[in-house]
Amino acid sequence: MKPNNKHNSKNANNRKDNKSLTNLILGILSSSPQKLFNYKQLSAILNRTTHESKEEIALLLEELKHTGTIEEVYRGKYRFKSRTGIIEGVVDISRRGYARIISEELTDDIFVSQKNLHNSLHGDKVKIVLYAKKRTSKLEGEVIEILKRFRDKFAGTIEIVKSYGFLIPDDSRMPYDIYIPLENLNGAKSGDKVLVSITEWHPKGKNPTGTVVRILGRPGENDAEMHSILAEFGLPIDFPKDVEQAAEKIREEISQFDEETRKDFRNILTFTIDPADAKDFDDAISFEKNNDDTFNIGIHIADVSYYVTPGNTIDEEAKSRATSIYLVDRVVPMLPEKLSNKVCSLRPKEDKLCFSAVFKINKEAEISDSWFGRTIINSDYRFDYSEVQKILDTQNGSIASELKQINEIAKKLREKRFHKGSLNFEHAEVKFKLDEKGKPISVYFKEATEANHLIEEFMLLANKKVAELIGKSKRTMIYRVHDEPNPEKLQSFAGFIRRFGHQLPTGNPKKIPQSLNALINDVQGKPEQNIIENLAVRSMAKAEYSIDNIGHYGLAFDYYTHFTSPIRRYPDLIVHRLLAAFLKNEKTPKDNYEWLCKHSSDMEQLATQAERASIKYKQAEFLSDKIGNQFEGVISGVTEWGFFVELTENACEGLVPMRSLTDDFYYFDEDNYCIKGKSNGKMFMLGDKVKIEIIKVNLQKKQVDMDLVE
Repeated sequence: MKPNNKHNSKNANNRKDNKSLTNLILGILSSSPQKLFNYKQLSAILNRTTHESKEEIALLLEELKHTGTIEEVYRGKYRFKSRTGIIEGVVDISRRGYARIISEELTDDIFVSQKNLHNSLHGDKVKIVLYAKKRTSKLEGEVIEILKRFRDKFAGTIEIVKSYGFLIPDDSRMPYDIYIPLENLNGAKSGDKVLVSITEWHPKGKNPTGTVVRILGRPGENDAEMHSILAEFGLPIDFPKDVEQAAEKIREEISQFDEETRKDFRNILTFTIDPADAKDFDDAISFEKNNDDTFNIGIHIADVSYYVTPGNTIDEEAKSRATSIYLVDRVVPMLPEKLSNKVCSLRPKEDKLCFSAVFKINKEAEISDSWFGRTIINSDYRFDYSEVQKILDTQNGSIASELKQINEIAKKLREKRFHKGSLNFEHAEVKFKLDEKGKPISVYFKEATEANHLIEEFMLLANKKVAELIGKSKRTMIYRVHDEPNPEKLQSFAGFIRRFGHQLPTGNPKKIPQSLNALINDVQGKPEQNIIENLAVRSMAKAEYSIDNIGHYGLAFDYYTHFTSPIRRYPDLIVHRLLAAFLKNEKTPKDNYEWLCKHSSDMEQLATQAERASIKYKQAEFLSDKIGNQFEGVISGVTEWGFFVELTENACEGLVPMRSLTDDFYYFDEDNYCIKGKSNGKMFMLGDKVKIEIIKVNLQKKQVDMDLVE
């Protein structure tokens, strides 16, 4: 039975009308940026002369003033904030060819036609001039200057004719083929997958000119496809030679000065717990029992800042990358292998330099003392998660009693965190088993165990306490912040889950975390689990880095940072430097930290997108030999061109195109977020269970087409 959506539809229509009117107002103001307007003049121009319409325009003007989009020069007289009507933004081209400009100067996006992009590409920073549009609700503009190219290298397949070659880009957001003179082919043959650098774009030329900088391989080869994904997001494939050379010169021996000045933990039980295939161990835990029923638990983090100093060759490359990238079959590290897998990796039975947080803690997880500083450790054991889980389950094996005690404290920390409102968003990770050529032969789900939670709680504790230590002193700090959820998104999510019989009270903001956790527990094992968990995450704000602390909503922490992974995250490396300066009482001016926060947040997003693209490719590859097979699935997304289905058996996703639904004329009902038949009234909604057949797989586009099986 479908819910009554009449009230929700009315609210959605009101929001849509407000947005349309807002864009019409902005179009008028931006087209005459030097001119002042009051609500009466705008009402007349827009031919909205009723009392209610005038009142609505007056309210929208006040809202736009508060968002900083327009300014009130005199009482009741407004103008566009940019005196020239020109603003800056970033080009966002969808995979279906739609272009918009995302600008911090406006709350709404600006739509740009293909002809008005003027050779600007996805991700480019541009200047645009806005149009006055009195008959359309869309805010539109035209690119007048490209300020900064997002990237100049593109991967794709090369085609060669008699007198020239050209690249057909893999990225569907790149709308132009790249012309390549024969002398710029550099050994590439027709049909090769290559990386091309754009060298020239003549103002009057339709296509850019480029040169082949790397031959990736043949289409379908695993390395070629993974390198292509990295290129698609402007991410590095390998390290420059000078960075590798600088890393090779680093000495592994520990100096006498460090022996004398660092706190020595080499005689205290210490161990690492990581995935079975991990090579970089950047965190370890030490455990020591005191005489008063308390324990000293140390969280020891590789002291990357000792080896990577500000401004050196390795540091500049690490800053540029900002994060390691985790594709399905490989890690593209932030630091060269000499550092990430050797010098800074806390390998067993080797003396290693660390930055540590040590806590005196009792069985109830109450902390009575803490210490932060530089240390030397020697890890006694290198465990993987499954080994620790087996020891916890059987109480047999190396340091079983110690692991049991540490785990009990971790569980107490976890209970306290959830009691204070920390969100429990945790679902199974999709993993692939690959053959020797990188082809996926099976898909499996990896779930977090007690062993994972043990490590997680102590890493969270260290991150939280380092942030508190520096944050409460009002010194410069890089925080990991997470804002409260957007009320409108939360209301929409609450409305959606009602169709499954679930409730999410949103009246009291303080009780929302507990309500969300109760919901997540309630859907465990149910068909709608994946879709509800994913939509719950999407209703949340994104976590990011900032020098301004607003707390971490998802963890319910007032102070939080990233301290525990400097091998793979640049902000952690900076936090180590800030902590070192704090402990020495040295000044830390803010300098470029704000830029670093934004850059690190942006690079984290790109790395996440690349990881998802590699998963989509492997999902498509996994299904490529299953044409004609039928699967059960759940509708995971709806759009104007069809609906996406996530297969229950393997979490692979594909599209049932609108054109394949032939029993009626179907359309996308945006207000109710479903696909609806015009005559029969049949609806396809998020969470609906369906049966599909695999019809077509396009590896280059990472797309799987499906047909609905009635």
